[in-house]
Amino acid sequence: MSAPDLLYSDVEEELRSAVRAVLADRSPPARVLARTETDEPYDPKLWRTLATELGVAGLAVPESYGGAGASLREAAVVCEELGRGVAPVPFLGSAVVATAALLAAGGSAVAVELLGELAAGTRTAALAVPFPTAPDARVPFATVDSGRLTGTVDAVADALPADVLLVPAADGLYAVDAAAATRTPIISLDQTRQLCVIALDGVPARLVTPDGAAVTAGLRAGAGLLASEQVGVAQWCLESTVDYGKTRYQFARPVGSFQAVKHRLADVWVALTQARAVARYAADCLAKSDVDTAVAVAVAQAHCGPTAVTAAEECVQLHGGIGFTWEHPAHLYLKRAKADAIGFGTADRHRATLARLVDLPAGESS
Repeated sequence: MSAPDLLYSDVEEELRSAVRAVLADRSPPARVLARTETDEPYDPKLWRTLATELGVAGLAVPESYGGAGASLREAAVVCEELGRGVAPVPFLGSAVVATAALLAAGGSAVAVELLGELAAGTRTAALAVPFPTAPDARVPFATVDSGRLTGTVDAVADALPADVLLVPAADGLYAVDAAAATRTPIISLDQTRQLCVIALDGVPARLVTPDGAAVTAGLRAGAGLLASEQVGVAQWCLESTVDYGKTRYQFARPVGSFQAVKHRLADVWVALTQARAVARYAADCLAKSDVDTAVAVAVAQAHCGPTAVTAAEECVQLHGGIGFTWEHPAHLYLKRAKADAIGFGTADRHRATLARLVDLPAGESS
């Protein structure tokens, strides 16, 4: 078996440049910060630009279903840039998690219809499971009675701006019109990705697939590409801190010239380089449906979550007093990193999964 190519292709770099340009123009950190103080944390205009004008909503959707015919490798590049900009858009929930679940539905009529709408950017979807749910975890099921669903799901990400909810039930995955459900926002650490509680009270639903593996596919894609988002978060934190260290003077010297500061930033750079490698490998395995996908995703989440948190913490601390203020965007990255660290399973959960996947024997208790 040949080694995977983890380098970015020319197409991926062009995609990165396009997304970064849009974010710099439409969603600079100051604008994201201002939006967190409003009642509308998500940015629908930015999402429409990304989804329809750039076509990122349909990257992972085959051309036969109306998509771009790319893969989750390209979607991972978008995740990096959205993490770098802490962009308040539902790309992860709709274009990655929900799309992957629908693609795993075996080409059912409902899945094909929804995939076409998601790819066109005319509708968005969210998988109705709690954000901390790991790919191998048990998910809460709604009850079904004559094609109507009843149940409550806590802490769902990217469901507030969604038009369609994909709801797991005991006999399969169902599609529900989001307007028929009650969605209640909850206080979320990450104000750029607000969570909500979904309540279903006998709402009409359409069966997408009786195969419960579709939910696992969605969660695994989410966990794998969340690693790329975490790389983007860490990248911004490192870049902004290095830039600050070059311009902030103390004792007539740039603070970045002090050995203690350089060592801390070097440690972040090393961890970020490793994180990028494992995130790229996870995205590549997901794109190819590789037999190593479950292991690659577990490794990526075990490493990238803590790396993003450390980079964000160093960013806040090494910016000094300004880094602790509400006016500086550093806290947005720390909150995104901390929230992402439990998204789709904690690092500890993924390490335990990895041990099971590679048949590592459990240690004896003393």
